Amino acid sequence: MLEKTVLYFKLAAYILNIIQEELGRATRTAWVHRRARWFGPPAPPSRDRNIVIVGASFAGNRVAQLLTACLAPNSPYKVVVIEPNSHFQFSWVLPRLCVVEGHEHKAFIPYGGNVHDNPTGVLRWVRDRVVGITGDSVQLQGSGETIQYDFLVIATGSGVEKGLPSRVNATDKREGMELMRNVQKTIKTANTVVVVGGGAAGVEIATDIQNLYPSKSVILVHSREAVMNRFGEGLQKAALDGLQSLGVEVILHDRLIQDAPRPGMVLLKSGREIQCDLIVDCTGQRPSSDILSELSSASISPSGHLRVKPTLQLADEKFPNIYACGDVADTKTPNPNARSAMRQASIVAENILSIVTGGKPQHKYENNWSDGVIKLTLGLTKSITHYGDGKSELLFPGKETDEALMAAMCWSRMGQKPFDDPYMGVESNGSVINGVA
Repeated sequence: MLEKTVLYFKLAAYILNIIQEELGRATRTAWVHRRARWFGPPAPPSRDRNIVIVGASFAGNRVAQLLTACLAPNSPYKVVVIEPNSHFQFSWVLPRLCVVEGHEHKAFIPYGGNVHDNPTGVLRWVRDRVVGITGDSVQLQGSGETIQYDFLVIATGSGVEKGLPSRVNATDKREGMELMRNVQKTIKTANTVVVVGGGAAGVEIATDIQNLYPSKSVILVHSREAVMNRFGEGLQKAALDGLQSLGVEVILHDRLIQDAPRPGMVLLKSGREIQCDLIVDCTGQRPSSDILSELSSASISPSGHLRVKPTLQLADEKFPNIYACGDVADTKTPNPNARSAMRQASIVAENILSIVTGGKPQHKYENNWSDGVIKLTLGLTKSITHYGDGKSELLFPGKETDEALMAAMCWSRMGQKPFDDPYMGVESNGSVINGVA
């Protein structure tokens, strides 16, 4: 009982600290802009120094948001965001929207809502992909352009080879929506579905399928001894109970063998054969760090993460102006998610802002147990929220009334009106977002 009471106090302190940090940033931003109006020219002679951010998911978008808001109006620095996707892809809702129909557009949020070109010239947004990095420039795939940088932020996240339901693996919203509809159709027509992987994505899509289509046979195969094995025993039990109460068959401590004995059949390592119509793979996420392999292969760990200092600078001493944050960074975060990615983004932004104003990178990232909070859905109408610090855990059961889950909230936090997207009605040349080229 005492441990849980302490956990409540720690959670409250964490929330208060976040509020304090946000208020501090808002106050500092207002002061920077006011001081520039009082003592300096309204704009620099030219913004010819670049802070390049590669990737604009939770981490990269947050770095861009903070830098564009906090750079002085007369700063010579410009923020250049390079992102291949037409829209921000809200990956948390992908498992759900691969099952239920009619909401797939809600997973793709227009960029430009909370990252602004204000003052004018502080932001350049490039829809393209980085295919090469040197010590002072990045090479783009589509245009072939070379962009020089003074600071480089790698925020490329993680990916999966097979795509949905964990990642979209499509850069255009329309194409991504079509891929999701295809998954919906294959699930709808399948009689037996085998879900591989007992992490959050696997548990959520298995329970959603069984809940929406109770006559189907849904089988979840997980190689560990418990589903949700990275979390506390309380969540592990709640997830297993949620799966089994809906009728999902759970096979633990076993795995698929790639070479199936015959079509329509999967073989497990234990020797069991399962006849099925569909396999849903929820395994295999890997950090997207390959773009740095030629410049600094020693910075890539065996797990594929980028080795970083506590300041989130690359561990390679030759490149103190290169930072990494989010899923791609080796921060030893136990349960990486949007919260930890955005906290890392804040550290990166603070350190770059410190350097461009004559200081040093003094801000350091430390893991916080509260970043690992997770809301796990267990079918279409139930969820459980888990807080745990490794010693104790808090579980809060919940009821879900919105099939699209927290999509509307994410749109709002991205500065957009849910679910208003001009991109779906107007052709785009792929290089301009909200008037920012």
